[in-house]
Amino acid sequence: MHGPAGASRAPRDPRAGGWAAPGFEAVRAGFEAGQRDDPGAAQLAVYQDGQQVVDLWAGADPIGGRPVSGDSLSVVLSVTKGVVATCAHLLVQRGLLDLDAPVAAYWPEFARNGKETIRVGDVLAHRSGLSAFPPEARVGLAELLDWDHCTGVLAAMAPLWRPGTAWHYHALTYGYLVGEVIRRITGHGVGAMLTTDLSAPLALDLWIGLPAAEEPRVLAQFTDEPRPTARQVDEALARFGIDRGDPLVGGTLATMASLAEATEAFNRPAAMAAEIPAANGVGNARSLARLFAALIGPVGGTRLLTADTLERATTPQTDHLPTPSPLDRMPAGSRSRHALGYELPAPHLPMLGTGSFGHAGAGGRLAFAQPRTGTAVAYTCTNLAWDPAAGPDPRWIPWTTALRHRLGLTST
Repeated sequence: MHGPAGASRAPRDPRAGGWAAPGFEAVRAGFEAGQRDDPGAAQLAVYQDGQQVVDLWAGADPIGGRPVSGDSLSVVLSVTKGVVATCAHLLVQRGLLDLDAPVAAYWPEFARNGKETIRVGDVLAHRSGLSAFPPEARVGLAELLDWDHCTGVLAAMAPLWRPGTAWHYHALTYGYLVGEVIRRITGHGVGAMLTTDLSAPLALDLWIGLPAAEEPRVLAQFTDEPRPTARQVDEALARFGIDRGDPLVGGTLATMASLAEATEAFNRPAAMAAEIPAANGVGNARSLARLFAALIGPVGGTRLLTADTLERATTPQTDHLPTPSPLDRMPAGSRSRHALGYELPAPHLPMLGTGSFGHAGAGGRLAFAQPRTGTAVAYTCTNLAWDPAAGPDPRWIPWTTALRHRLGLTST
């Protein structure tokens, strides 16, 4: 969905609602500066040592006209992947899931067409070779709402490259792959595990599968960024000698098309009510920051992961892996770094530097923690303006700079 014509260029009142604890006033000023030219809504929350120290919101809802507050909700897109990873690591911690075991040990139907040895860790680290649905399966937005259909397609397909030998982001398939393993272990969906094991003990407003009663709190997402035309895509592929008919290329293009359509589609109640665990989590900055704070220390008496579990979960997994052929012919761009389900700092996603882990979402959503400083941060936005190829989101820079100074972080 596109915002009002010219909205992205119109100055907005950047004054934030909410509060910042003493010593964090510059973070508030940075948040306001970052939102000055943003026509949408945004939230920023920060925890330190288990206590909330920043709770801010700003902007407007130009699509739905709903009031903006710290209680407002938004679709957080791929930040959802970090939430799903947390559910998986809780099962590891309880001895119910082995990251080195084959996926088929939990999901027997998966052991087909060369997938017999794909490990759970391969799926979490985006190296399983299942980064996209096969083009011939024609999985579009309607099919993404059908869990059994999507997991059936994944169980039947062959890997798009030899598992474990390369890395490519599993933009949509990640959620069904990890989510189905969780479902086979727990007997219910990842949304139910999120509600029972994370949201309830921590009092979070965070869902995968939004209850209808919460929909009036959701702020619509939108973008003014133009989509590449089919001709532009074909010209780019031809320039690098890439065949559109290659299964990996075709699947990647289909995923890109689905994600472009999802900007508007994920505003619809049916899409928010479904479970698309790679992309359709709904929450707010308060809850995401509280969740990540509970990964690195106790929050209200609850700590989710032990230090040992967290260390393994955040160990780099993909730095040594190439991009699979023929996508390796494309410019490197803003390649992500991954641990086991979490993203790690990269030039386009610096977070708070070394030791940080979390996950970004398309358009600029972000949630992460840094154990060394005891800090957890979440930022939500409704204007999908971030282009990772251009570097960090300009809206992040003023408040992350202020937060670094507050924490005494002078290097990465």
